[in-house]
Amino acid sequence: MKITPLLILATLLGSLTVASAQDDGAKPTKDIVETAVTAGNFTTLAAALNAADLVDALKGEGPFTVFAPTDEAFAKLPAGTIDMLLKPENKDQLVDILTYHVVTAEVPAATALTLEEAEALNGKTIEITRRGDSLFLNDAKVIATDIKTTNGIIHVIDAVLIPASTVASSGTTDPVVVRMVSKAIEKGAPLFNQGNHAACAAVYEMAAEALMMMPAGTMSAQDQQVLKMAMREAARSQNPTNSAWALRHAFDAMVGPSM
Repeated sequence: MKITPLLILATLLGSLTVASAQDDGAKPTKDIVETAVTAGNFTTLAAALNAADLVDALKGEGPFTVFAPTDEAFAKLPAGTIDMLLKPENKDQLVDILTYHVVTAEVPAATALTLEEAEALNGKTIEITRRGDSLFLNDAKVIATDIKTTNGIIHVIDAVLIPASTVASSGTTDPVVVRMVSKAIEKGAPLFNQGNHAACAAVYEMAAEALMMMPAGTMSAQDQQVLKMAMREAARSQNPTNSAWALRHAFDAMVGPSM
């Protein structure tokens, strides 16, 4: 945990939009799910929670902190992504994504501003950064904070958080990307299997960096996000095994398991 100086903390808090349903100080009467449904701009989130059978969980005692993407945030995903995720056969992927938006503790904005990362319900890490006067969770901007409910807090974000290892990619068909990823796996997988996990991670990291430098449009926006999250996870890890796996999961999400 990195404590932010009080002056910076006050400035950032002042710059964030606080959209609480209880501005008059009244005690909240609705839980997280009921509050989101009542707000009217979380219809996709509500449908996704229902499809993932997470409604009852988020109506539980808590406390929870939910980073809630608006309908506009979901609309930024590549065409067809939402329909794909709502299919029964993709329930595991949907659960992984949705639980990446939940922290099993009450984390108000004042506390979030003192953190560099948070562990989500699915066990994966959310990176917390301050860019100018704004707070970001990975690459999602926090646009409203501290919406209080009977079992936790909602913070509103403008983009969907995608876990690095979630195979929810559009699946790239660009032959150059496929060739680069396949070549990286071809060189890295034997190193990993021989126990040289650090060398494998290094190969994957070089390939990932090269992919991120490719011309705009070569990879889909979702593939870029998946790869970017994997690179961040690999960079933060002190364990080469975890770094190698984070990047391999991203490669598999982009082109499908090949080895």
